[in-house]
Amino acid sequence: MTIHHPTTIDAEACAAALDRGETLPWSWYADPAITALEQERIFRSSWQYVGRTDQVAQPGQFFTCEVGGVPIVVTRDRSGGLNALVNVCRHRGAQVVREDCGTRKSLQCFYHAWTYGLDGSLRGVPRGDREADFDTSQLGLRRASVDTWGPFVFVHLDPDPAPLTETLGELPELLAAGGIDLERMRFHHRVYYTIEANWKIAVENYLECYHCPVAHPGLADVLDVSPDAYELEVRPTFATHHGIVRDIPREAGYPVQGPVVEGQYHLVWPSLKVNVNPGQPNLSFGPVYPAGPERTTGYLDYFFGEEVDEAWIKAMLAFDDQVGAEDTDLVESVQRGASSGGVERGRLLLGSEHTISAFQRFVLGRLRED
Repeated sequence: MTIHHPTTIDAEACAAALDRGETLPWSWYADPAITALEQERIFRSSWQYVGRTDQVAQPGQFFTCEVGGVPIVVTRDRSGGLNALVNVCRHRGAQVVREDCGTRKSLQCFYHAWTYGLDGSLRGVPRGDREADFDTSQLGLRRASVDTWGPFVFVHLDPDPAPLTETLGELPELLAAGGIDLERMRFHHRVYYTIEANWKIAVENYLECYHCPVAHPGLADVLDVSPDAYELEVRPTFATHHGIVRDIPREAGYPVQGPVVEGQYHLVWPSLKVNVNPGQPNLSFGPVYPAGPERTTGYLDYFFGEEVDEAWIKAMLAFDDQVGAEDTDLVESVQRGASSGGVERGRLLLGSEHTISAFQRFVLGRLRED
């Protein structure tokens, strides 16, 4: 049996299916054409978390990243300005900066030595003086939009996007109310991961806890994941889980006592995870990206309160790693079924999975043809 790869999107049929509690077509989870469209209309058209302010704290510092498959270099220039530049030489298209991060006085392309300032302006071109009507002022690196929230750096490819604050919505207030003071949080480490599944399957797994009692026994030991206790909310730009610590503690995977009394798990559209586990002040923050129709990459930046000791951090990370491994197994299993072509769509339980329906409506809204 072969899966059908659509060349057009029947938005009305998809919307009607969502209204019936069904999912988007499973073909959308294995189709290169859909993935390419998602890169263009979702990831290249949204604010994307790319890194931290401590990576570009001093003039000359930079780090590289991608937004919707477009290479970006984020720099701190000599005047202290923060820049997001398309990391593609205006001469012949080579990537100007090939390191992950570092410090430079300028950005010089390795191919023909075109040299750019940290603000992206073209400063030097070998033999440029031999070329008639060669205007270097028009050949700087293309600029993207850049903004920050606390220690987090975001980039949008649009030169004039809606403000980042519109995407964040009430998220800063929710974190603060839950005991997370960003000014007192310190970066600890970053964890990269790859999942052999479509990015939407990874996001949708994150968006519900219907599977938690069966698939995450360790998590269910810590949080009350019963449907009457575990709360799911859909907001204009993100979805939220609220999980309270069990009244009668079981044998938990890590010490949950502390000033953070509930779990908060947010998914900012399209794919930014913002996680707070109960216990001591902690936060993990990172994106989910498509690396192909059936592969997902991502990372989580872990932050902890400056007063949190390493023993607690180690115990919580072991707990987090276990939940993550369980999720990876689930998501990759779903991909194998989705790719088989055996079933056209899924059927949601909207009482427990309305967050998935909201996410799929977001995706459909971005992909539907005008």
